[in-house]
Amino acid sequence: MLKGKKIVIGITGSIAAYKIPFLIRLLIKEEAIIRVIMTPSATNFVTPLTLSTLSRANVVIDPFNDRTGEWNNHVELGSWADAMIFAPVTANTIGKMAHGVADNFLVTAFLSAKCPVFIAPAMDLDMYRHPSTQNNIRILRSYGNIILEPQVGELASGLSGPGRMEEPENILSFIKFFFSRTRNLSGKTILITTGPTHEAIDPVRYIGNHSSGLMGFSIAEEALKRGAKVTLISGPTHLQAVNPEIHYESVVSAAEMYEACKAVFKSADIIIMAAAVADYTPVNISGEKLKKKEETISLGLKRTHDILEELGKGKKKNQLLIGFALESGDGVQNAKKKLEQKNLDLVVLNSLDVKGAGFDVQTNKVKIIGRKGTLLETELKDKKEIAADILDVISNLLVQSKKA
Repeated sequence: MLKGKKIVIGITGSIAAYKIPFLIRLLIKEEAIIRVIMTPSATNFVTPLTLSTLSRANVVIDPFNDRTGEWNNHVELGSWADAMIFAPVTANTIGKMAHGVADNFLVTAFLSAKCPVFIAPAMDLDMYRHPSTQNNIRILRSYGNIILEPQVGELASGLSGPGRMEEPENILSFIKFFFSRTRNLSGKTILITTGPTHEAIDPVRYIGNHSSGLMGFSIAEEALKRGAKVTLISGPTHLQAVNPEIHYESVVSAAEMYEACKAVFKSADIIIMAAAVADYTPVNISGEKLKKKEETISLGLKRTHDILEELGKGKKKNQLLIGFALESGDGVQNAKKKLEQKNLDLVVLNSLDVKGAGFDVQTNKVKIIGRKGTLLETELKDKKEIAADILDVISNLLVQSKKA
């Protein structure tokens, strides 16, 4: 799985550094190519000689090598790596990473990374729980880094609680799993819709909703990483597709989104309808701005195309159709009803009742429901992580369909 993968390991000044030689040995056994970076304080816990012997490469500590006069190029290292694993990472370094304080070679390499970055925190209980540490971890997640959560157990201080660095064997398993799924959608064509629609009342007013489009954009970026050919159709949003390989189409109204979906639906293997499409649109759109006259005004509305239902009717046997449902209260029954009525393979249920989930926030908490019931229920976490969970379930569904 990891044969030939180029992996940078960054070590900071934590007692948990004693575990890293074991991690390096495990990675070398998998035939990965290892480069090690240490902060100066990390050398107090494990020697560069040990790590260079195990990794079969010189350990980098400083930008300049006084003995040879050579310069260690952090930008080159950032481009070279297929993955970077920073473990253990202290509260101090987490703060530097979160805020771009590049006062050592390790942080400059982190800031130069063009690959997935895994961060394994290790610190005492109170330091880990401190609001500043938790906020810095949230910032690192928002940048797209993957946090390997510390485990609960006895700490160096004698306290017991969260703060223990994840064990080397578990880090290896996670890295192997990550690379196993990295290209599991290779060759698949995916259509994703996202964002709100704006239904015009007059040239300056519209009916809309609070969707930011972040969930759909996160799914599109994750699907591209996994090798899929991605088309993203988005309603009005401040977001932009980060990767130019994503075929991006901007629409405004439900009618425009319907036409855009029809144009590419037949060629898509997987269709993920994450957009918050308006159910109604004004019957008449004024060509001029409506003047304020009466105390009240009546606005005639008509149903928009139910895009999900229309696509469900035309879905072919080899296509997967995934819908989203935003509900309040117990929405499971409504989500299951939607699954059946619209011929979906999966429905992703969000709840308006969960603080920090739903529209216009960075996080979400979902239930993914299939034909045989709930397949996954997540905790509240970053939408990029939710996107990965959704695509994991879809990938498993593809595997099962091949076996059937």
